[in-house]
Amino acid sequence: MSDKELVARRAAAQVEAGMLIGLGTGSTANCFIAELARRQREENLELMTVASSVISAIKARQHGLPVTAIENVGRLELYVDGADEVAPDLTVLKGRGADLVREKLLARGSDRFLVMVDRSKLVARIGERFPIPVEVMPFAWQLVKQRLEALGGSGDLRPNAAGDGLAVTSHGSLVLDMHFAPDMNCTELDTALNDTPGVVEHGIFRGLTSAVLIAADGQIEERYP
Repeated sequence: MSDKELVARRAAAQVEAGMLIGLGTGSTANCFIAELARRQREENLELMTVASSVISAIKARQHGLPVTAIENVGRLELYVDGADEVAPDLTVLKGRGADLVREKLLARGSDRFLVMVDRSKLVARIGERFPIPVEVMPFAWQLVKQRLEALGGSGDLRPNAAGDGLAVTSHGSLVLDMHFAPDMNCTELDTALNDTPGVVEHGIFRGLTSAVLIAADGQIEERYP
């Protein structure tokens, strides 16, 4: 069993009957979806899921999991997803898949947010290895970029996968991938991004993580805030 499958199994073991489960997006989240579907089949586990992306909704249905629309959700018991970076205080960076709005809605709307990663995702500070994605209203991107540059940031709009245009999120927004100085305070940056008009959402998930499950060499380490 791979580390991704192992950490997904540990996360799925925390699901109880009757729960509404938020499904993340990505390769590790796919392992969780498969494991959750296995438990549902073998244990006749009654549950409902809500997906953070169209892709994860399709995968859940392919595995036979019931999926409800996010519009129907007021609160959920558990949200399980991966992350691009995890800082020592368990602030996480997400957004390489550009589904920031749904992901943060589910993270903030859940009783517990479990993050599944391997050791390579552990960093000393948010933004160490990846730019910080900032989802912006299309007509506001230049004003937002100027504001972020005034905060010491540098970056540009994210290109699409083909490289012949711009990436567009499922929310219909553009994404600025921004780098900030190593000494930039993450709490202050989080607050500044939240207070910037034209920003739809951003990739800093601060104060939302209930636990991080870290897979390494066939073992699972659990970290709590």
